[in-house]
Amino acid sequence: MMENRDKELILLGSTGSVGEQAADVALRTGTKVCALVAGNNVKRMEEQARLFRPRACAMSDRDAADDLRIRLADTGIRVYAGSEGISALIREQTAVDNGERKIVLNAIVGEAGLQSTLDAIESGTDVALANKESLVVAGEIVMRRAKQHGVRILPVDSEHCAIFQCLRGEKREKIRRILLTASGGPFYGYTREQLADVTPERTLAHPTWKMGAKITVDSATLMNKGFEVIEAVHLFGVPSEAVEVVVQRESIIHSMVEYIDNSVIAQLAVPDMRHCVQYALSYPDRESGVCQPLDFRQLKQLHFGVPDTDAFPLLQLAFDAIHAGGALPAVVNAANEVAVAAFLDGRIGFLQISDVVIKTTQRLDAACREETLDGILAADRSARIVAGELIKNYGITR
Repeated sequence: MMENRDKELILLGSTGSVGEQAADVALRTGTKVCALVAGNNVKRMEEQARLFRPRACAMSDRDAADDLRIRLADTGIRVYAGSEGISALIREQTAVDNGERKIVLNAIVGEAGLQSTLDAIESGTDVALANKESLVVAGEIVMRRAKQHGVRILPVDSEHCAIFQCLRGEKREKIRRILLTASGGPFYGYTREQLADVTPERTLAHPTWKMGAKITVDSATLMNKGFEVIEAVHLFGVPSEAVEVVVQRESIIHSMVEYIDNSVIAQLAVPDMRHCVQYALSYPDRESGVCQPLDFRQLKQLHFGVPDTDAFPLLQLAFDAIHAGGALPAVVNAANEVAVAAFLDGRIGFLQISDVVIKTTQRLDAACREETLDGILAADRSARIVAGELIKNYGITR
């Protein structure tokens, strides 16, 4: 096991897909986990707490927090409850002065992770960001506050981690375009007619990545790739016109950057989120990898393609939203969260995900120009109401 003794990790979303992989990296690299945060998976949180022995844990679900407090009564681990408790945990644990640097890895799913990102920034602590919604919903605010507090935002998404690596040592003004790669998801090449009968079970069978349910659905609709376009604009300070999505079916090339001299720098690795987590936790250094190396002897060929925005219109919607600015990206995100939950529950069909998101965005477009945090959160709430009303009108028709 490698040793990473000078850094303490505050892991948010620890029982989710990325959180579990981050925990695995921490275990393999000897990174001390000083705090864990999750939603309502008490059983798994207890297991993680007894494994890592953090100073504190938090559950967003208050009943789950009460249960966890009883389960960990013999450990001395402090348990926080609810969103206020999570904010308090971040504030107090980042302030612990024990000679070790702190880093917050935010792997909370959805808009719920935004406040934790802002809390970490306010504490002056670097953020390894897997919660893409922080940038989709409030990217300008997040990046501005990070700059004000001298905080580094280290991307954990595989594509943005790749771009981040491709940009090291280069001047941003020399970028011609960012080539954001996409696997294409499980339904690449499908027509809208073929998509009409897609089930949640088929949608969750991603060909290359192991992810949580929500992001796997987003990958299938290309909404996830649209969100990543918005992320890239904020993270790397480029206009949306300088971001192009390229399908790379094997998920070996994780993204590329083309420079003004026509050179293209790409980052390649096996499709394993642990690489991105490890890079963020060890930055600016590199450590011996916890993932399998890429075997070029087995890699016969790479396949490229162009995304079909007629069959998958949410990708173009994301480009339109970031171009329009204001709170519109937050509206797209909120409507999508509601629609994906309805699809996974069997209340709407696959094609109706994009219908709900597009119609919600159209209804609220004119009222979504405000860029304050309060305005963005108000737009988020409105979008969830409108999306919910649209879903009720659909009923179960596929």
